[in-house]
Order: sequence, then C-alpha cells, then structure tokens
Amino acid sequence: MHDTPPSVPDFTQWPSFPFEGDLHVKQLDDPVPVEPPRKGEGLRECTACNAPDDAYIWVGERWRVRAMDRPTGLPMVLILESRTHLDLGDLPNLLAAELGVMTVRLERAIRSLDGVARVHVNRWGDGSAHLHMWFLARPYGRLQLRGTFLSLWDSILPPISEAQWRENLALVAAWLAEFGGRPLAEPPRIQWQAPSSLLAQSEAADAAAADAAAAAAASVIEAAEEIPEPGGSTPSVDPADGDTAPSADPVDGDADAGSTVADAAPTSEAASPARDGNAASNAPAGTTSSGTTPSVVSESGTPTSGVASAVPANGPAVLSGAAVRNDPADDAADKATAGALDEAPRKAAPNSDA
Repeated sequence: MHDTPPSVPDFTQWPSFPFEGDLHVKQLDDPVPVEPPRKGEGLRECTACNAPDDAYIWVGERWRVRAMDRPTGLPMVLILESRTHLDLGDLPNLLAAELGVMTVRLERAIRSLDGVARVHVNRWGDGSAHLHMWFLARPYGRLQLRGTFLSLWDSILPPISEAQWRENLALVAAWLAEFGGRPLAEPPRIQWQAPSSLLAQSEAADAAAADAAAAAAASVIEAAEEIPEPGGSTPSVDPADGDTAPSADPVDGDADAGSTVADAAPTSEAASPARDGNAASNAPAGTTSSGTTPSVVSESGTPTSGVASAVPANGPAVLSGAAVRNDPADDAADKATAGALDEAPRKAAPNSDA
C-alpha cells in the first residue's frame, strides 16, 4: 500500500512562490546505500580544475570568478571558485579567511550595478567537489522575487539583453581588479552606424530579442554541477562551465555609405562661361525653356551666346551648376539686375534677319 503524499506545504501560498494552480508533492525515492561521486571525486574529472583562465571574468592568485555562458533572467549570476581543488570544509585558515573577504568584495561589486537591490549568496555543492559559491542579484523593486525562490525565478524570467549582461560583467570584473587580479571581461563595443542603418539595426535587435526569449536560458537550477547524478551514469555537460559565448563583433569605424555628397562641377557647354573677352562680362542673364542661352549683344555690337548666368562688371561670376530657369519673370529680373551693374543700360540686339 502506497503512502499518501503529504499535503502541499504553506510556502506554495507565499507571494514569492513562482507557480500556481493544482500542485502535487512527489513521492520520495528510497535512499541509496552509497552516494555517487561528484565531479572531482573518484575517477571523475574536475571541470573547474580543467577550465582555463579565459573562461572566467576575473582571475587572481587563489580565486577565480566565472559567469554563465549566456544571459539569464536575473541581472547577474556569478560563481566564486578557489583555484585549489578543495571543498568548503577542507579550506585551510588562509583560504577560509580570504573566502570571507572575497564574498564581501564580490557582493559589493554586484550590488553596485544599476537595478540590483540584493545579492543572494548560496552554496550547494551536490554536483561538484570543487568549492564554488553562487551569487544571484535580485532586481530592484521586484518584491515577488524576494526569498529562497530566486534561483527558480532565474529560469522563468526572460533573459536580459546580452549587451547589458556583458556590460555588467565588465563592471564587476573592473571592481574586483581594484583590489588585485586581472579583469578578463570586456564591455560591448559601441556600434557606430550611419542614420540610414538605424532602422535595420532596430529590426535586427527586435528579432534577436525574440529569439533569445524563445530559447531556454541556462540557470542556476539547470547547472549540472548542482544536480547529483545516479551511479554509473554518463556525466552531463555543465552549462555553467566553459567559455562565455562570444558575441558578434559590431561594425567598427564610421559607416558612411550613402552619405558622400558628389561635388562634381557641371561640364555642359551650356553651363560654361563664355570666353570671348568683354562679351563674357557684359552679357545679360537669361535662359530659355529649351536649355540654350539666348544671344545677346556686347558693347561692340557682336552677338554672343552660351552664357549661363550674369557676370558682374567687377569680376567673373562663379557657376555652381544651378538648374535652368524657365520663368519669364525671373529672366526679366535678371536683366534688370545686370543692367544696374553697368553704367548704361543694355539694349537688345537687333534682329539679324531684318
């Protein structure tokens, strides 16, 4: 006859409990006579001992700090590890004293981040024999996340943006480096882009955020080093170990494609100034709808053509490739202006056919 499962405990009614609805308590398995070895025990290799320094965000002489391989739901989740392969109860006095100093230092560094209210410090150690302490940042103002269920909420909340996550990692690493060691986490590079590409960048960011929200984020409760395995089973890959997933390099430099203004001068003969001596300086301005310049007469009575704009008497005019005007009112105004520049008004050339 099976035992009747116990009733649901009272903490399921706490505001911080992340689930609702009908819940049932599992039956306890029978105890095993001998517990299976953890990582770093017996013949099992130690993940922390085999990890290189570049898999961490900060390294010192006796301690290292690493992060998850990708952003999770909390602003920051970090793991403090000793370099020496020791568990918590095996630490000598020197490392035990330094563990207290490092715990306080790392807690202050995480709490200095924007949007962090509290930092929860946890140690389980059921999956790995190598000492590792968990530091979980609770978002400011999220009162429902207070208490012992913060590690569960980490896998429920949508992951934060990778840019913000990498910036937080770099800030914590720089804080720790003020007291020694080497910071290995770098902030994300600034993406310099032309205004024409901002819309495409926004659409790409929205698509990436949707993909990240759909993907399952690595969390504290999913860390293989915290999940005891039955004897004889194949060790699973620890999602919290290994190198931090690199981000795609943003475009460097000034992306000025499409923003260069062509300054080529007009090459049409109709837009070129006449080179007939006094004819160029005395010709009135005026154009026709066909794009050709009407003939005008210089003081010597010689008709000239090809002048695109009026040239003042005190110097040559600079042609800037202006568009040809077809408004008769503008032609009359130009003629009046050109006439005012000379001592005597110009007269129209007689008809050559008369």
